[in-house]
Amino acid sequence: MKIALAIREVRDAETELVEELGRMGQRHRTDHEVFHLTRTMIRVHRANLEALAPHGDRYGTGVDPEDADGGGLFARVREKTSELVGRRPEPGLLLLRDLRQLHLLYAQASIDWVLLGQGAQAVRDAELLAAVSECHAQTLRGMKWTVTKLKNSAPQVLAG
Repeated sequence: MKIALAIREVRDAETELVEELGRMGQRHRTDHEVFHLTRTMIRVHRANLEALAPHGDRYGTGVDPEDADGGGLFARVREKTSELVGRRPEPGLLLLRDLRQLHLLYAQASIDWVLLGQGAQAVRDAELLAAVSECHAQTLRGMKWTVTKLKNSAPQVLAG
């Protein structure tokens, strides 16, 4: 079924969110709000992948939450770099860039959830539709956070 393609797209988008949140958290380790929120959001998106996994199995496509690595191989290097960069004025601009990039990833994931939801309705899969509704709401919350953080950070960074 073509629904497997939509599941793979969501899986890939959620995995990319986990990976980018991990990189962002490490880059902005000195900003405790960003660091801790990225850790929380990594757990949320791994939970999304866990909720999607049984449906992926039913439609013949693998969804393994363990494939989403929020730390990455170079986490220690990024951690030390963020500590050094955190003492210079450029981290604010880097944060704005990272938030913009993260927002675009959230938008892509949101669209993929919408498409999967439409597919679940078309094939009359109530269980998949319920999972989509719950997980998509979490993705939308992350998207709202990026906008709020951009609005709060931009004045300080751009006028400072």
